[in-house]
Amino acid sequence: MLLGDARRGKLPENIVGFGRALRRAGVRLDSARIALACEAARWVDVAHKADLGAALETVLVSREQDRAVFRELFDAYFRDPEVAHKLLAQMLPSAEGRAEPTKRRPRVREALTPQRVFGSQAPRPAEDTVEFDAAMTASDLQRLRQADFNALSASEYRLVERLARDIPLPLPQVSARRLRPDDRGTRLNWRGALHEATRTGGELMQLPRLSRRAEPLPLLILVDVSGSMERYARLLLAFLHAATRQVGGRRVRRDLFAFGTHLTDLTPALRLADTDEMLGAANTLIDDYGGGTRLGASLTTLRTQYARRLVGRRTLVLLVSDGLDTGEPEHLNAELAWLRRHCRRLLWLNPLLRYEGYAPLARGAAALHRHADGMLAIHNLSRLEDLAGSLATLMTSR
Repeated sequence: MLLGDARRGKLPENIVGFGRALRRAGVRLDSARIALACEAARWVDVAHKADLGAALETVLVSREQDRAVFRELFDAYFRDPEVAHKLLAQMLPSAEGRAEPTKRRPRVREALTPQRVFGSQAPRPAEDTVEFDAAMTASDLQRLRQADFNALSASEYRLVERLARDIPLPLPQVSARRLRPDDRGTRLNWRGALHEATRTGGELMQLPRLSRRAEPLPLLILVDVSGSMERYARLLLAFLHAATRQVGGRRVRRDLFAFGTHLTDLTPALRLADTDEMLGAANTLIDDYGGGTRLGASLTTLRTQYARRLVGRRTLVLLVSDGLDTGEPEHLNAELAWLRRHCRRLLWLNPLLRYEGYAPLARGAAALHRHADGMLAIHNLSRLEDLAGSLATLMTSR
């Protein structure tokens, strides 16, 4: 048997430790996949790092957004033995090892950081000062409210996603065509008056009135699922699913589409009551996740196949994108002009507004800025909390 064979020695332990690190980085794994990874390592030459990495990636990665995290973590894990020792001793309060580059992804940095046992204190520093560690204090929550979604670690991202589901988003309401009984209404309810007259021998004792019902605007959501929107897309889907389910006790008519290289109808997934089930169904339906962005071609599909989703020019359109489009600007301009004519408001939710001095200089961003009624920031929890007020302001402005 060769030295380092997957059937003997430390390689199975290293693969198990690597699987734990991937789970800490947010990659979905179970013990069956880790066992299958050990089996896959037997069929390749482990002396070649590229072959081993390809075999493990084939078995352990099932989502496109996890591939970059896997490759970066694989290079770090199988490069330095000290890193492997740190990851296998995740329950120790501290570990020795060389400093890792600060340019790593947040999910990888968290996976390469040894976990501390819950409730244990860190070793006292050389100075006489004593540091206290409070789990999720007010300052921690405030930091998470202001932190960019793209800069969160895997555990912080999961927590922020849960917090985002509790943020309300009261949509603007308009007068509907249907009427309801109202003593202060402006229209007489002659049908109701005649019905009441039959009880009083034909005498009209009172004149009931009607008024138009108030209902939330129909909602059309377009979410960019390209590579640059990787961390924003999932969180915004969870937020919008929970926040727009009901407004004022009334269900909202809402349609959801994802666009990357083409348009994907996610409305069936949006009808699911559970947010986690909705995200799982959306992940199954989207087959161009993490690719490029062709908003013009996607809007053409919307115009030719789903134009009836825009209800009588009353629909509020929320377009979630960074505006980094790869298509022709003339095509995008024409499709955005059509969309703007057939909706009540077109609002652009742009995560790049986190940068001070941001200007829509890219061709796709310039076209969006030209046709959108407003541009709002959605890069952290604080901005999501302010979104309702911003929507109300833009809806009332001319």
